[in-house]
Amino acid sequence: MRPVAAVLWSALALSLLVAMSCGGDADDEPAADGEALRIGLLLNFSGGSARSEERRQGFELAIKHINDAGGVMGRPVEVVAADSTLDPEVAVEAARRLVEEEGIHALVGPSSSANSLRVVAEVTGPAGIPTISPSATSPELTGVADRDFFFRTALSDSAQGPVLARVTREMGFDDVGMIYRDDSWGRGLADAFAQAWEGGLQSVAVEADRTSYLDELRAITDAGTQALVVITFNTEGVMIIREALESGLYDQFALGDAMVGDEVLEGLGSEFEGGMFGTLPGRHPGGESTAAWERAYAAEHGGQPQAAYVREAYDAAVAIALAAQAAGSLDGVAIRDKLRSVGGGPGEKAIAGADGIAAALSALSEGRQVDYEGAAVSMDWDENGDLLSGHIGIWRLTEDGEVEEVEVVGFGE
Repeated sequence: MRPVAAVLWSALALSLLVAMSCGGDADDEPAADGEALRIGLLLNFSGGSARSEERRQGFELAIKHINDAGGVMGRPVEVVAADSTLDPEVAVEAARRLVEEEGIHALVGPSSSANSLRVVAEVTGPAGIPTISPSATSPELTGVADRDFFFRTALSDSAQGPVLARVTREMGFDDVGMIYRDDSWGRGLADAFAQAWEGGLQSVAVEADRTSYLDELRAITDAGTQALVVITFNTEGVMIIREALESGLYDQFALGDAMVGDEVLEGLGSEFEGGMFGTLPGRHPGGESTAAWERAYAAEHGGQPQAAYVREAYDAAVAIALAAQAAGSLDGVAIRDKLRSVGGGPGEKAIAGADGIAAALSALSEGRQVDYEGAAVSMDWDENGDLLSGHIGIWRLTEDGEVEEVEVVGFGE
């Protein structure tokens, strides 16, 4: 491991040991006596990112509910967390350490699409480690060479892009500029938007860690565009919006899901005077499982998360635990082969929350099947590990500076 990755590991890796329950219906070799289900958590913790911390909280809430219910196969779960950063090289090294040195049986993460593509193709796929990302949305991941070990609890951007295009059109714009991050996520969402967009479009790809984006802004503004679509991460996105406002080039913005949250609004400041709307992962309207999760999260943390993909992190951890319980094994292939059945049935309906997870684990320990309706989505996976259905939220910034969800659009229903 490179020195920088080793330092990050030493600073940020952690282990949580908790108890779990026994059972299962598979013929696979059972876990060795006393061996624990070991789940890796690989997120971008660098820079004190609030969104990664909230996703970690969602993941840990799942572990708490699983362990409070008695756990998986009567053995404690070990959680080992590592910092992926936004650098795919660091992410690969951290994932390799989790697999080869820490001995994880499954992985939740990575956060980003660029990291997921490398980690799955180079580490977890070849090693046979089931991997579920709560937030990697690039369409490129559908065809990644993963040996069927990669799944997502977030919809692909092939679903989000058309919704962002639709709401941009409904806001009254027919000629827009677009700046997008030049990586697998940015390109994927930008392409999905462009394919659904029926008006004029001037777009440019940008690298991260720039000190200014004025040249790109001026280039697409010269074409007479009315609003700016921003598909970047929050740090560069805030810089782009500030420069667009200060130079008088744009005052209307449509944002991808990576830029919703308090960090962006805080970065723009209270003096922000522009129109802003965008898309984000949508909660199931009226969903029993979502409501149960929200009550549990509020009881634990005093309110609802501000970041996207927190529920999805919870669902990823739950899916792994339920699949291991159903398999009665810690073997990667055995866990993988149960993921689709615990997520898509057939079986008894199971929901999020302490009571729901306890009931699901109890049913599995008695040899019955379950169909887990996630806190975020109903986890019906296709042959690529992509979700067959879900929801996309549409939000806008109100006059008093609050993010308001104005609509939830169903996908695949």
